Parts: sequence; C-alpha cells; structure tokens
Amino acid sequence: DLGGKQGFGRVLSARNLDAIASDSPEPLFHAEWERRAFALTLATGMLGQWNIDESRHARENQEPQRYLDNSYYETWLVGLQKLLHAKGLLEREELESLPFAASVDIATNQSIQRHDRSTIEPPTPAKAAELLAKGGPTSLPELRQPKYAVGTKVQVLPMTHAGHTRAPQYVHGVTGIIYAINGVHIYPDANAHRRDEDTIVGEILYTVSFARVALFPSYASYAASGGGVSEDKRVRGSVTTSDGSTIDKGDIKECNQDRVFVDLWEPYLTHD
Repeated sequence: DLGGKQGFGRVLSARNLDAIASDSPEPLFHAEWERRAFALTLATGMLGQWNIDESRHARENQEPQRYLDNSYYETWLVGLQKLLHAKGLLEREELESLPFAASVDIATNQSIQRHDRSTIEPPTPAKAAELLAKGGPTSLPELRQPKYAVGTKVQVLPMTHAGHTRAPQYVHGVTGIIYAINGVHIYPDANAHRRDEDTIVGEILYTVSFARVALFPSYASYAASGGGVSEDKRVRGSVTTSDGSTIDKGDIKECNQDRVFVDLWEPYLTHD
C-alpha cells in the first residue's frame, strides 16, 4: 500500500490470471501471524479509542525506508503498536519488547491521551459481528453549497503538506471533470489528527472523472491501436446533487471504459 505511487509492478486480480498464466495470485495471508495481525487490528479498533483515519495514518507514518522494508502486515502491526501507545494503552517499556518496535517512532515528548483501561469494554463476539456488519458511515447531515458543479473541469492539487491524505499520488496535478457530488463526508485529512475534544470536520466529496491516458500514459498505445471506446461516446443517465437537483450526464462527453473515477474531497481540488 503506497498511496498510489507507481513503479512497483503490476497488481493482479484473480479474474485476469487466465490471460497471464505465468503469474499466480498472491495469497491473502502468507503466514498465520499475518492473519492474527489483521484480527488484532480489527479487534482493538472495536475498543473505540481511534478512528479509521487515525489507524491509516499510524500505519503510513514511518521513516520512508522502514516503510518500504516492512511487509504489508508488518506495517499493520507497527501502526497498531503506535496507536496503543499513543492512547495510553501500551507503556513504552511494553512497546519496546514487541516485534517491529524499531519501526515505531515515538517522540520522547509525545502527547499521550491517557484512558482508564478499566472503563474500556472489549466487545463480545456477537457485538463484534454487529459492528462489522454495520460499518462506519462517513456522511454528515450538513448542507453546504458545492464549489464545483457537475461537468466542471478541475485540477487536483499536489499534496505536499505533511500528514494524512486520501488523494492517490497518480492524480496529483492531473485535470479531471466533476462527475458527481456526493454530499458532505468526514474529511480524512483532519480526522486522522482529531483529538477526543475536537469537532468532526466535514468537506464535500466529489467523484472526479479522469482520462485514463492522463493518469497512465502507457495506456495511450493501447487506445491508439483501437482498444477501448471512442471518446465521442456520451454517458447516459443522470446524477442527483446534494441540493436535490438532477443533472443530465449526457452533457458530459465521457466514456466509462476510457475514464478512471476517483472520489476526492473539495480541498484537494482547484479550478483548472
């Protein structure tokens, strides 16, 4: 998981393996400890001491070379240990005795959010199943006028600031078209750093359509040879904006097979 960085080889899906007979699908877990690391992350997340954006940021916030050296589930363990320490559920001495502790960068002056362990109640198996089935909706009941209308050309800002972001690197600086307005959703860049007393920050979430060749130039040779569908084909149907109005997508020149659709928050965008 490299935040959309390119140059690390192909990602194969099970359905295309017949066409690529020399490759085999990667197993979900390479060893039993990886299965346990995944389960521990889910189980401790149900304690309600951090949100999903904090969890993602804890995993990615490592020294760059260590991040590359660690395997996928080693990174999950690093993030979990970091969160347990930051929330006061794991003392420094306990942390230092755990695997991959060297990857957990803990500042000596780090602010620890101390929680009374006796008040934290682990969920029962039935409650855990209920929590997993319910999920955690991110939409907020806030009405706000979108800055960009459907069909507007926008450019994704370069994400040069420190901290968490959900904008994959391959869209940074690329121009796209607003395809849909999805209302106000929790803004992950702020939510990853939110303390217990902070107000939840929401921002308008858009679906932005990009030309595939703009994101992945190697696709141009395939498109030039006749692959895909003509850019002149129009997408039919309509979308409903957050204020309840309906806009005909026939006004947007677009082809699903030659486009990539990415959900992006308003602060990520600027007028092209």
